[in-house]
Amino acid sequence: MSTKIDMTPMVDLAFLLLTFFMLTTTFNKPNVMQVTMPVKPKEGDPPSEIKSSNAMTLILGEANKVYYYEGLLADDVKPELQVTNYGATGVRKVLLDRMRRNPNTVVLIKPARKSVYKNMVDILDEMNITNQKKYALVDISPADTVLITKSGL
Repeated sequence: MSTKIDMTPMVDLAFLLLTFFMLTTTFNKPNVMQVTMPVKPKEGDPPSEIKSSNAMTLILGEANKVYYYEGLLADDVKPELQVTNYGATGVRKVLLDRMRRNPNTVVLIKPARKSVYKNMVDILDEMNITNQKKYALVDISPADTVLITKSGL
């Protein structure tokens, strides 16, 4: 007697596996945020400076706190440090209020040593959500650290 092998179930299984792997690869696409870097200045050009009236500083602290003040930190002027969170009624509201008052705002983002990577991602998402085009990631200065410890917030 001759045996007859039916290949239909194996072909069906192959197409099911092919469809499954095609779908999982399309669902696994990574999300990437577009970051525009400034153009390098030519040699001999003076470095661009930010006006204090256009600056806003966000300090990413520990325990999911965001410290912020308007303007730049100078030796003769100590700004009023305030604290908020990463929610829609927190830093988003602060950014939108500032943008409404001054559309030329430049946000300086300074992560503290005890902040976590999630905080950086959250604040970059907030920059994207509030349509903030001008922001910079800057190292935290010792004066900013002293300002946080003296404020007691």
